[in-house]
Amino acid sequence: MTNIFVGNLSYATTENELETAFGEYGAVEKVSVVRDRDTGQSRGFAFVEMTNSAEANEAINALNGREVNGRALNVNEARAREARGPGGGGGGGGFGGGRGAGGGGGRGNGGGSGGGGGRGPRREPRW
Repeated sequence: MTNIFVGNLSYATTENELETAFGEYGAVEKVSVVRDRDTGQSRGFAFVEMTNSAEANEAINALNGREVNGRALNVNEARAREARGPGGGGGGGGFGGGRGAGGGGGRGNGGGSGGGGGRGPRREPRW
């Protein structure tokens, strides 16, 4: 199975249109237009899975640069996503942070580098 990235999509382009276009070159397993979580609007790119890699390569060569809904498609084989570590990542700093590599400055409430970015226990401000 070959996963294909399709970029520079018009926001109006649908899964059915892509399935029809790629279906001219072979069996299409799945089409996913990536959408904004909040609005549901297309983000302008999609992924197409084709069962046969030779047919997928033929589709990539034929459809890259083809105009669909007024936009020239950017079509290539999808690259595997880089593995991301666990957790939400970075946020360092926080309240009292930013004092060198460890954040926090010894007060017990700075973020630190690469942690969860939490503030630690809430305390009354010292005015």
